[in-house]
Amino acid sequence: MNRADAEILWEAASVLARDAAKVSRARRRAGPDLPPLLFFTDPDRTPRPWETAAQLPVGSGVVFRHFGQVDALKTAQRLRDATLGRGVRLLIGLDAALAEAVGADGVHLPERALGQAEALIAARPDWIITGAAHSRAVLETPGMDACVVSPVFPAGGTSADRPVLGLQTFAEWVQAAPCPIYALGGIDSGNAQGLIGSGACGVAGVSAIRSAFGPD
Repeated sequence: MNRADAEILWEAASVLARDAAKVSRARRRAGPDLPPLLFFTDPDRTPRPWETAAQLPVGSGVVFRHFGQVDALKTAQRLRDATLGRGVRLLIGLDAALAEAVGADGVHLPERALGQAEALIAARPDWIITGAAHSRAVLETPGMDACVVSPVFPAGGTSADRPVLGLQTFAEWVQAAPCPIYALGGIDSGNAQGLIGSGACGVAGVSAIRSAFGPD
């Protein structure tokens, strides 16, 4: 664990969550509290995500994206074991059946599947339902507890080829959105504090969170 980077990321995420909580209660249904920090897994960049999950601060969350891997159930169970009882939420990417199987706390939907949000909320009102957003228009999709907007800064992975929003445009999207917004994409300990004042409800990341909170 890189304690300095971990402290910076957690502090920035916590400040964002506190600030957003002052205005966002009217913007979302009554339900589980949103984690300030979301660790997104990636088969290539986070090959052993349960190790990072086991060191995340109490109150944070993990989004497991298995992308059809054959060992998805085994990995999801290891993540559940690493988070259960530690106050860390576990969301499963797209796969509601897998979320049910491991007793997860919710589902994260890719942009193409945001239309499933209302049905998921109706079926499992105790779950957190988040969705990915790469365009301003999809922020209006009903049924989500929060959207994860990316890329805010130059990023790797699936966001590498997408236009970067930058802080000003990101803040405009946050203010216009009907639900709380997470910042994702290129966020690290060097720029996370610059998000404070944007209105975001928290920070999401892949490599930076693995680097900060993962094993030495």
